[in-house]
Amino acid sequence: MRSTSSTNRGVASLVEFSLERFAASARADFRFAPLNALLLVVFFVIGLFVHLSLYPFSVHAVALCLGSALFLAVALRVCQVWEAMVVLVTADALATYLMLRPESTVLLVTIVLGTIVATSVQIAFQWERAVVLRFGKFRTLRQAGLFVVVPIIDKVAQFVDQRIRVSDFNAETTLTADTVPVNVDAIAFWLVWDAEKAVLEVEQYRRAVVLSAQTALRNAIGKHDLAELLSERDRLGQEIQAVLDEKTNAWGVTTQAVEIRDIIIPKALEDAMSRQAQAERERQSRIILGTAETEIAEKFARASEHYRKNPVALHLRAMNMVYEGLRKKGSMIIVPSTAVETMGLGALGGLTSFGQGQKELMDAGDDDGGDGLSGSSSVT
Repeated sequence: MRSTSSTNRGVASLVEFSLERFAASARADFRFAPLNALLLVVFFVIGLFVHLSLYPFSVHAVALCLGSALFLAVALRVCQVWEAMVVLVTADALATYLMLRPESTVLLVTIVLGTIVATSVQIAFQWERAVVLRFGKFRTLRQAGLFVVVPIIDKVAQFVDQRIRVSDFNAETTLTADTVPVNVDAIAFWLVWDAEKAVLEVEQYRRAVVLSAQTALRNAIGKHDLAELLSERDRLGQEIQAVLDEKTNAWGVTTQAVEIRDIIIPKALEDAMSRQAQAERERQSRIILGTAETEIAEKFARASEHYRKNPVALHLRAMNMVYEGLRKKGSMIIVPSTAVETMGLGALGGLTSFGQGQKELMDAGDDDGGDGLSGSSSVT
């Protein structure tokens, strides 16, 4: 697993690599942008015209001059360090001298001056600050736009991006306060507010921020229970942000926010928590049902007091209940004998049964013709 992760990180770093990223890092001494390449080519073209004005036209000199310009532009774009510039200029000047001597003076001056001028002009983008060192000592902090450096003597230590950045970090198999192993993924929003401190006081401030955030996340997980992690993600993120900002503020870096993206718990524990939640919901439903029964019993007890003191109201309520039941066909009503005696429900029930029997006999008569009528008369 570890080897796979390291391989994935290596592939990601290769994909993210670019000449612009390399020029902005501490490994490069200067930035050789398309503008620098254009200046180099223009300077070589001017030198070529001067050479042709002083010496007879030579196809060999033209090809050599333009080829040298293109070669140096591509090589400096890739290398972007002073050592490479010195070696490349020396090799190109020597080859030009050996091929065109004694008519190589103008082209030699063109190669040296063109390379120096092209590499001395630097560009910082709007969101960047350039930290410039001279003889290894901090000299100045350049703002966005064009600025000039002295080749070989000055070094642009780093182009610092001052935009808000997002870094993801995680804590794998970290124990909570109640000894539950969890995997937590989080992201941090941070920015560099002092480029001088970030470059001169921290070796790799990006890596330092990510590792500090990961440590703060592990410490925060160990102080809280699993229930707190699951229910109070915002508070956990604020706690990590406060700890991280206190540490990184001395580096010229401020942490604006930390957000918890995902909390992964073991599968067995997840199933147990699901069963616990189901049992808790069932318990609450039973408590609600019991509370409802208690409230209903209290209502009936209060109603009985009113009916006990007012028999007429009880009589009317009983008649209403019987009426509601008789409205529905096929209903069977069980009524206390006392209600039957007080309301005369015996006669009412007989009439209801008689009417139901008459209806059944008439329906049978319709099916059998005249026999049904005689059957109905005999019943009557």
